[in-house]
Order: sequence, then structure tokens, then C-alpha cells
Amino acid sequence: MKTKLLMLGALALFVGCGELTTSDVNTDNTVGMATLRSVDLLNENGVVLSTSQYIETSPGESAKFERSFENAPPLISHSTEGLVPITADNNQCAICHDKSIAEGTGATPIPASHYVQLRTLKRTGDAVSSERFNCTQCHVPQSDAKIVVGNSFRPSFSKESLKSSSNLLDVLNEGVK
Repeated sequence: MKTKLLMLGALALFVGCGELTTSDVNTDNTVGMATLRSVDLLNENGVVLSTSQYIETSPGESAKFERSFENAPPLISHSTEGLVPITADNNQCAICHDKSIAEGTGATPIPASHYVQLRTLKRTGDAVSSERFNCTQCHVPQSDAKIVVGNSFRPSFSKESLKSSSNLLDVLNEGVK
């Protein structure tokens, strides 16, 4: 009786596995093809990700967007033409946004969190941390991009002021023991 049940179970497993074909499995070549792209993920030929226009105004002339969520990196509110690429030796952003210069230029100052090595929490004085010099790693230019995929996310801010500023250093280890 045990042998018959074991054989029947093995047969059911064999038949069940036969129903799963490779067309039912997503691979890097097929993910997203039915919804967002008409080519596989390994083929970038002819893929147009956006037809949006980046903001072209000069520094100081544009309106700033509200942050996407609390402590989100703010968007760059002016053209980045001629300012990128950013390297450790050439950071055009710091010319206006350095904390010692920003008030005089009307620019948003580089926040205190960028003058701290986040791994060790060691302050770097007046030099931007070597972990944080590449501004465009987190900050991106504003654009008129249209939403391709809908989303119902609504940001929640613990204070009204955090829509346009950050308290990251104050809450960095919140909840960590």
C-alpha cells in the first residue's frame, strides 16, 4: 500500500512539473516586455526612456520643487550644463553651495550631513566628506517628465519645514540601539 501511494505521489509530481514550461518563467530577457518595454532587458537598442525636458534656467532663476519625502535629496532647480561630471577634484556645485558661500549667493547651502563621514560619524570640518562629494549621485535635475506608471504614494512629513529642508543628522540613528 505504501509503495502504491509513493508511486502515485511521484506520478502526480511528474505530471505537475510537466505543466510548468519555460514560457511561464520570467528571465532577464522577458521581464517587463508585456507592460513597459517592447524589447528585452539586455537589449538597449532603440529604447527611449523619456521625452522629458530638463530645466534650463540659470542658478537662482527657477522655482524649487517640494521634496518627494522626508529627508529626500532635493532636486537640482537649475540647468547642470557645464557643471558635470563632478569629480573629487572638480565640484562646480560647491562654488555656490558651499556652506561658507551659499548665504551670499542665495544658494541652498550643502547640509551639515555632507560634512560628516557617515560610517564613523566623524566631522570633516569645512571639507565635504569624501563619501558625499558626488552631488549627482543623489541629486537630479528637475524635469517635466510624465508619469508612466501610476502610483498612490503620498509623502508624510513630521514637520512642515521638512518639505524644504533636512534633519537627517538628527534622525540618522533613530530606532537603533
